[in-house]
Amino acid sequence: MNAAIRAVARCSIAQGWEVYGVHQGYAGLIDGDFRPMTARSVGGILQLGGTILGSARSPEFKTEEGRLKALWELRQKEIDAVVVIGGNGSQTGAHALSQMGFPVVGVASTIDNDLLGSDITIGVDTALNIALEAIDRLKTTASSHQRAFLVEVMGRNCGYLALMAGIAGGAEAILIPEIETEPEQVVQIFRNAYERGKTHACAVVAEGAKYNAQKLADYFQVHRAHIGFELRTSTLGYVQRGGAPTAYDRLLASRLGAGAVAALTRNETGVLVGMIQSRIVTTPLDKVVGALKPIDPDLFELAKVLDT
Repeated sequence: MNAAIRAVARCSIAQGWEVYGVHQGYAGLIDGDFRPMTARSVGGILQLGGTILGSARSPEFKTEEGRLKALWELRQKEIDAVVVIGGNGSQTGAHALSQMGFPVVGVASTIDNDLLGSDITIGVDTALNIALEAIDRLKTTASSHQRAFLVEVMGRNCGYLALMAGIAGGAEAILIPEIETEPEQVVQIFRNAYERGKTHACAVVAEGAKYNAQKLADYFQVHRAHIGFELRTSTLGYVQRGGAPTAYDRLLASRLGAGAVAALTRNETGVLVGMIQSRIVTTPLDKVVGALKPIDPDLFELAKVLDT
């Protein structure tokens, strides 16, 4: 996100605009926590993970009273438009502001990659590489000790991260919210791998799958004899949100941030800036909010073929 903040700030300054950073998300918008940004104040942040502006949930912003407070603060400080960098929750808030008549442009940023309007969103590539590194390391240990691993990655409603990490990491099984997989199917997959002489097995599980890593581990504890391997569980959690952003993410964020400023220069607001087929495009927030980008079922089938 820092690369996007940097791009928005510097491209805006190049237009001759004054730029303010809103700290702590919508909570900061309500509290009027706006701080001037210069080209120098966003220097040295390109390689940093997370966001220098901070982020916070704001139940108050979900109320009309909270949003009216935010609008009052924006008008008091003579702010002309807001760029909102974030995922579904952030863009729902952006849409609400836009519906109240305030100019808003969204920038697609979420490791879940579930936003309509962008083939890939800021943070996905970094999170995927972190998950993949963990899977590779766990497979080394698994092979040495002839074990099976359950690796849980983030993905509450969308299994994109689990699916891609599973394919790239050579997982024997992948469990995602969009496609239901019963525990007995995973038991059989692990058993088949064991009988084929494999020295290890791995299942990548999205946290939002019907059977997450903990539920699977509980099931396997009862059916341990059928698996063949000893079993271990690893939940990556917020580890995936840390670390330095990849080159791809820095480039994507820079392009999307610049795209947001370009949209503002042509008075195009109430839209989300994303990338489709390598082109920077805008999609009305009306179409983005409340929708989830579907998983490509062909990729799930590919994962099953590659496991054989």
